[in-house]
Amino acid sequence: MTHKLILATESRYKIELLERLSLPFEAIAAQVDERRLEGESPAAMATRLADAKAKRLQQSHPDAFVLGADQVIALGDTIFQKPGNEERACEQLMQLQGRTHHLITAIALRPPAGAPLHAQVAFEMVMRPLTETQVRAYVHQDLPVHCAGSYRIEAAGIRLFEAARGDDFTAIIGLPLTRVWSLLEQAGYFEPS
Repeated sequence: MTHKLILATESRYKIELLERLSLPFEAIAAQVDERRLEGESPAAMATRLADAKAKRLQQSHPDAFVLGADQVIALGDTIFQKPGNEERACEQLMQLQGRTHHLITAIALRPPAGAPLHAQVAFEMVMRPLTETQVRAYVHQDLPVHCAGSYRIEAAGIRLFEAARGDDFTAIIGLPLTRVWSLLEQAGYFEPS
């Protein structure tokens, strides 16, 4: 196998996840406008952004398989972005505490030839009722200011939840590896070049 694989990210979490598959790849940041389009559903937004990241890098790497991913946290129609600071993280968690929200992770694979492929994993996230003191202690410990929804479930954030319902837990961290492998197979990545 001599195909080049590029992961369109600078996220260390996504990089660490893809390393689990023992495939050679390069990670390159792909900057795209992450604002929600008017009337766009959370699921459509996740897929559009994953594809936009892959498409952006495919322009400069046309002979590579380019993988983009995006994650959207939604409570009803409200989307929670990366908070950027501790105060905003606390505000987001107080809105989510005691409620069930959806975490949608989308991936897009753009092969050198052929149509782009897409997949999506959705999780139903049931957060425990929390006090402001508990939320502030968590945020101070885990510093989830660069995480959509203001939690890191792969770290201390697991204690915020009663349940997480879905079928590929790596999607919660940011890259559903079962879907990544399937899309690579479908796109012919493992076939001799």
